[in-house]
Amino acid sequence: MNKKFYTLALTAILLGTSVEQVALAQKPVTTAVAELDQPIPLNPNVRTGKLANGLTYYIQKNGTPEKRAELRLAVNAGSILEDDSQQGLAHFTEHMAFNGTKNFKKNELINYLQSVGVKFGAHLNAYTGFDETVYILPIPTDKPEIIDKSLLILEDWAFNVTFEGEEIDKERGVIVEEKRSRQEAGMRMAYQYFPVLFKDSKYAQRLPIGTDEVLKTFKHEEIRRFYKDWYRPDLMAVVVVGDIDVDAMEQKIKASFGKYKASANTKERKSFEIPSHKETLVAIVRDKEATMPGLQLHYKKDAQKLKTLGDMRNKLARDMYNGMLNQRLSELQQQADAPFLFASTSYTSLQGLSAKDAYSSYLTTNETGVVRGLRTVAEENERVKRHGFTDSELIRYKTQMLASYERAYNERSKTNSGVYVNQYVANFLDNMPATGIEFQYEFIKKHLEGITLAEVNQLAAQWITEDNRVVVITAPDKETVKLPTEAEVLAILKEASTADLQPYEDKMTATALMEETPKAGTIARESKIEKLGVTELTLSNGVRVVLKPTDFKDNEILMSAYSHGGHSLYSDADYHTATFTSEIVSRSGLKDMSAVDLRKVMAGKSANVSAFISELREGLSGMATPKDLETMLQLTHLKFTAPRKSEQDFQAFLTQYNGILPNLMASPQNYFSDQVARIMTQDHLRGGSIPTVEHLQKVNLDRAYEIYQDRFGDASDFTFVFVGNFDVEQVKPMLQTYLGSLPSTNRKENFKDVGKRAPKGVVTKDLVKGTDQKSNVMISFRDQTKYSKEKSYHLAALSEVMKIRLTEKLREEIGGVYGTSVSASTSRVPYQNYAFNISFTCAPENVDKLVAATFEEIQKLQKSGAIEADLAKVKEADRRSIETSMRENRAWLSSLESAYYYGEQPTAINDKLELVEKLNSKDISKAAKSYLKMNNYIKVVMNPEPAQ
Repeated sequence: MNKKFYTLALTAILLGTSVEQVALAQKPVTTAVAELDQPIPLNPNVRTGKLANGLTYYIQKNGTPEKRAELRLAVNAGSILEDDSQQGLAHFTEHMAFNGTKNFKKNELINYLQSVGVKFGAHLNAYTGFDETVYILPIPTDKPEIIDKSLLILEDWAFNVTFEGEEIDKERGVIVEEKRSRQEAGMRMAYQYFPVLFKDSKYAQRLPIGTDEVLKTFKHEEIRRFYKDWYRPDLMAVVVVGDIDVDAMEQKIKASFGKYKASANTKERKSFEIPSHKETLVAIVRDKEATMPGLQLHYKKDAQKLKTLGDMRNKLARDMYNGMLNQRLSELQQQADAPFLFASTSYTSLQGLSAKDAYSSYLTTNETGVVRGLRTVAEENERVKRHGFTDSELIRYKTQMLASYERAYNERSKTNSGVYVNQYVANFLDNMPATGIEFQYEFIKKHLEGITLAEVNQLAAQWITEDNRVVVITAPDKETVKLPTEAEVLAILKEASTADLQPYEDKMTATALMEETPKAGTIARESKIEKLGVTELTLSNGVRVVLKPTDFKDNEILMSAYSHGGHSLYSDADYHTATFTSEIVSRSGLKDMSAVDLRKVMAGKSANVSAFISELREGLSGMATPKDLETMLQLTHLKFTAPRKSEQDFQAFLTQYNGILPNLMASPQNYFSDQVARIMTQDHLRGGSIPTVEHLQKVNLDRAYEIYQDRFGDASDFTFVFVGNFDVEQVKPMLQTYLGSLPSTNRKENFKDVGKRAPKGVVTKDLVKGTDQKSNVMISFRDQTKYSKEKSYHLAALSEVMKIRLTEKLREEIGGVYGTSVSASTSRVPYQNYAFNISFTCAPENVDKLVAATFEEIQKLQKSGAIEADLAKVKEADRRSIETSMRENRAWLSSLESAYYYGEQPTAINDKLELVEKLNSKDISKAAKSYLKMNNYIKVVMNPEPAQ
């Protein structure tokens, strides 16, 4: 046996594959050069064209979800095109598109879309980037008038925004508040390091949010000029994907958008460069409110456009490199004394910009770990550059990559319209490929094997160079945080290039999840709910299994399992251990396999299972393709029977959290969340406050495993719910084998009420934290109540009405907030209660005015209920939501699990329609009076610290 064959054979044994497969990783498969020179084709299922005025369109029929379409207006213009006097006005223009157009005065556009079930923010939205602005409009398509009006909206956005002076001035406050809501340490530090990262480029001065000076003082003509200059047909695309008639849609687009003439005397739509530089640039930035050190290592490169099939093939090689190195970094992260808390690497566009690519590493460290973290990532880069990846790594990653494409291919007939519409937007704006999964899958099957190890390994020398290198370090501004100087950073990088580095050793300790099949149980009872298509099984060990086969997705099976109990059953002394137990066990792997080993064994498998222990229940959640259902069930079996205990993995857990927790409260938002949790539960130990290092010290490995084995040692009281593409008769043997063999002691237990309760009466708390001129406000109504489905729905409807009212009052009328969060929930366990929360951020000087306006809106609803227009919006949105949920696996999983958990008879999701149709204004008034009591609420306000 020659040495080369011996090496191939050994690798094959480790991977559980053949010598021939290993050889394929090393042997190039010849591909005609002429073929790879061919341009990348567009998805043949999309109809595209360009109108005489230059406007591009994409149209595709797609039936998932039914009776829905995704519409986009993509504008190849963003903040990079702003003059100095227009900073922030690309984004401001996007806002103005919702505040008055030729055919929709002021807020009529939003009002109309809400009336047909499209929610503002959740569905209807837009975004502005450096280079582009995109308007997002998902619509129902079962009524022709909705399609026509939606196209009229896109037309108005493109050509007919009115920019009335009064509306511009009203929107200034909203924009300023949006900017205020984003003010935090990360944004402040970005403003400082962007001029280094984007050295000598206009991008450094054109963050889309703009400057306060311009936003507050610009003349109206400036924004009108931006719209006139850049919102023009040759810079726009209309994209429509969904349950539509393509021929009819094409004619509508031509009629609506073709009547506008091409712009005359147009400005050149320039592309802006990020200049190259020979030297290594270093930015070291501190902020008192940063929570942990972060590090970025960028090697900037010329953008590699994807134009030919050869470019697509090259991208596959880049993706393999990224994936394999990330797996190595993940292994390092799981060491007991890990050199960083989190780390990742990628070759992609620099900060999402088409002007430059970058090979980038990102990591976070503990307070004293920046130097070690930088040294480690630099050395791992150098290790790949010098020694490359291994055959076994490449084979495994190819298997994983092929499985990913296969999964998408098998789901091709049920792919969501949103996937396609985003591809076509990217195709228009950045010339990104939009071939469709059919072409992609065939392409990867043809070319993946031919990409050799040498081809992937040589990328390191291309990417890891001394020119165009940028190091960014961000960190908390405190004495205990140790940061290198710029000179030390450069020295570390130089030392890494000459360090004594051994080749990476790819260890493989297992090749299969289970060596022996468990002894199967039997089915003790079987019943059906015919009208729901549900089968219920009781296995011989007491496990209850609920099965609902569907055809909603071709390649998806979802699993959920639960048992009553949770960490409520453990003492306060065990609380912190119990809350971390499922994470500790998960990090350790299964059986005799570490988490790293398990990942390697699972390469190419599309299945996952995670265990959890919450306050009132323990359980599992899982997902698999039909092909890998048995793998998911094997993982489930091992989660019960073979949790792995590892001191090393426990130490890695402690290392990571000891790095994360010390400075979390430096963030005003974390501090606010922590304090709200304490106030809401009267400082209860189990009230959901953010854990501390002191709490972490109470976590015990041995006790964690005792708790886990106690929670999962008896499967007899577990209920499993499966929803997805499977045949009941075909899965029964697997269920008997892997679930019917689970341990059973037939104990009877329930959760325990640990006594968490909200305070009674009016409670107000003023907090002080943070340097930004930003206040956080939370108003919460919560109390005990008798549960019913009707009351629960009325409370949810009240929250939606309140959201509409506060958006109109606080945002549109007063201009005092960017957005208002309103949420409502009811709970039946451990006691029957409700919670209704309102929160927003604003300027400190506006807190009292906005709180008063909020209470005024509450009182209006109590007195008069909802106005008919708002009620109609809420009801239509709920109808539409139910309509789509009826064909969603996850919605059915949640509905069935909830019914069994609460001991109710399962019902169809659309049974809720009866509640929707009965809802009236008096119900909203009654709910507001019952739940929003002016003598029983909590108000927490956090204002900034006084200026020093």
